[in-house]
Formats: sequence, structure tokens, C-alpha cells
Amino acid sequence: MTTTETTGAGAAPDTAPGRETAPEPGPAETGETVTDHDLGIHGYHHQKDEHLKRLRRIEGQIRGLQRMVDEDVYCIDILTQVSASTKALQSFALQLLEEHLRHCVADAAVKGGAEIDAKVEEATKAIARLLRT
Repeated sequence: MTTTETTGAGAAPDTAPGRETAPEPGPAETGETVTDHDLGIHGYHHQKDEHLKRLRRIEGQIRGLQRMVDEDVYCIDILTQVSASTKALQSFALQLLEEHLRHCVADAAVKGGAEIDAKVEEATKAIARLLRT
């Protein structure tokens, strides 16, 4: 989690030609705490390459399933591969959930108020979806 305290002092006003009013002030202009999430940086950002590599490996497992079906492989062998692919996706989902809790939910906790309540509810629903699978 990364946060930055900012204030409106020294902020450049909106001087774009043809604009009659300045845009609504964001967190940086109002002195609020600015988090990575405010900047569009998600919890998985720092592990993005690692995640993509992992997802490509899972994609390869799924392509392997397609080949197995195409080649009329024994059902139980295919089911074994389905189980491995499912476990790999579940493991990825749990890692992503952990990063979401450590980053996005933690950033919301810094801000407090309705934002933390919304993030906790969102995470709870995501966990419930994962448990149903």
C-alpha cells in the first residue's frame, strides 16, 4: 500500500483553452490522502509479469485438455488434467484475493468511511463466489 499526503498549494489551475470552469477538485487538490488505487494502480500491479506467466501456463493446461479430447484420451486422464487446471486457477485466484486485501482494501482503510465498507463488502462477495466454485 502506498499513500501520499498532498495539499492544494502549488496545484496548477485548469487553463485549457475553451474551458470556462475548472474540473472538480480531486484528492490531490483537497488535501485528502491519495492512494495507489486513486492513481489506477491495482494490488497485482507489481506482480503483473509473474501473473501473466502463470496464466499462460494455465492456458497451456487448457489447450492440453483440448488436445486430449481431440485425441480421444481416456476420460479419467482428462479429469485428472481438469483437476490440475482447476487447482491452478484457484491458487491464482487466492493470490489475487490476497493482493486485493493487502492493497485495495488496506488503501480504503486508510481513507475510512464508506469506502472501507464498500471494499469489505466487495471482497466478501468475491470470497463467496470463490467458495461456490
